[in-house]
Amino acid sequence: MDKDTEHFVGQYRRALHNYMLSDGDEAALLQAYDMGRQVLARGQNVVELVLVHQAVLLSSILGPLLEAEAARVTARSEAFLQQALVPFEIARRGVDETVTDLHLSNEALEQRVAERTEELQKLNADLEQRVAERTRQLEAANQELQAFAYSVSHDLRAPLRHMVGYTELLQKHASAILDERSRRYMLMILESAKQMGTLIDDLLAFSRIGRAETQMTMVSLEQLVKDTVSEVQQETDGRNIVWSIGALPHVYGDRSMLRLALVNLIANAVKFTSTRPQAEIEIGCTDGKDDEVVVFIRDNGVGFEMKYVNKLFGVFQRLHRAEEFEGTGIGLATVQRIIHRHGGRVWAEGLVDQGGTFYFSVPQS
Repeated sequence: MDKDTEHFVGQYRRALHNYMLSDGDEAALLQAYDMGRQVLARGQNVVELVLVHQAVLLSSILGPLLEAEAARVTARSEAFLQQALVPFEIARRGVDETVTDLHLSNEALEQRVAERTEELQKLNADLEQRVAERTRQLEAANQELQAFAYSVSHDLRAPLRHMVGYTELLQKHASAILDERSRRYMLMILESAKQMGTLIDDLLAFSRIGRAETQMTMVSLEQLVKDTVSEVQQETDGRNIVWSIGALPHVYGDRSMLRLALVNLIANAVKFTSTRPQAEIEIGCTDGKDDEVVVFIRDNGVGFEMKYVNKLFGVFQRLHRAEEFEGTGIGLATVQRIIHRHGGRVWAEGLVDQGGTFYFSVPQS
């Protein structure tokens, strides 16, 4: 037994002895209460207090009392012990109350969580419904816009054919009696009408891309690029073009759509290198994110300023004057729409007079 315990046992013995000799002294009972608080403060339990009480009760100091008045001594000692146990009862009640409070708090928290979860579920369902409705509206608007573009482009073709036809007849039958200025005017009308026809054709093609069903299959990019380059080369007779075509993998996509995208990109590279004594066009690929292939077409042409890069893929957006390079401004928009329908990305990099590089990504499988 350590010194602290011996000291406590001695205190307890004296307090119990005083109570046994007193006649219901309240001060003695307060000492019993204090004894219980000390045991509780020392981190000891009820069993240890009871053991101390029994040891003191059987000690030599109380022996004579036990022999003389056994019944009274037993009752008084039990009263003393009960008073000493009061702090433990108070502590137990406090714990019970705390547990009850925690239980009630937990129930309240669960109730709040359930209510909040129900609110979030309702909000989520409402949001999903609104998104679905908005998606349907956008799809309907997009379909209407595509139908409008197709209808307008298709309806413009007939009057345009009439314009070209009658101008050619006028050129054929009245050219001899017209002066040089009038003949130049007719030539300008024909060239503008033909340019308008090309623009209408491109618009129709652009509209069809949005409405056409994609026929997804494995496509050999290498063979597709070679076929496209051969097609473009038929219109580059007399040009000094150095082609560099790297190894290209198979990808998963619509062959006809991918061919149209490549035709636009490669034709652009040919067009914008037309001012170079020797054009250099490189076609290759790099690894992209996850399961995608990134294809690039690089040239040493006139390039462009990067601050205008976001305009490149818009409909009717041009960074060069029509007098410098012919075109309708729909080619790159067509490329973007095709690649987006494949779930890919399209972007570009370039510098003025140092060429440009156009990239697109497509799934590999």
